[in-house]
Amino acid sequence: MDIPGIRTWIIYFLISFVVLLWAVFLSVKGVMLWVSLMLVIVVTGINVGILIGEVRRHTAREELMKELTAEMGEGRDLLPPGE
Repeated sequence: MDIPGIRTWIIYFLISFVVLLWAVFLSVKGVMLWVSLMLVIVVTGINVGILIGEVRRHTAREELMKELTAEMGEGRDLLPPGE
């Protein structure tokens, strides 16, 4: 699978990891437990949403490629007759 913008993904997941570490730190200290729980829920939800979107985009791209290559396999010429 082709992953465009790999640097963006690395930065995004590093930021997500830092937020999760901060949530763990808050919960270990016993302060603001609701904030740490909310951070975990938000980061996990956003990551799952992005993952689902990427899978859908990849599936749509594969179907488009199948449609485009199916026309080529039917024996149609791309050039007009006589050329």
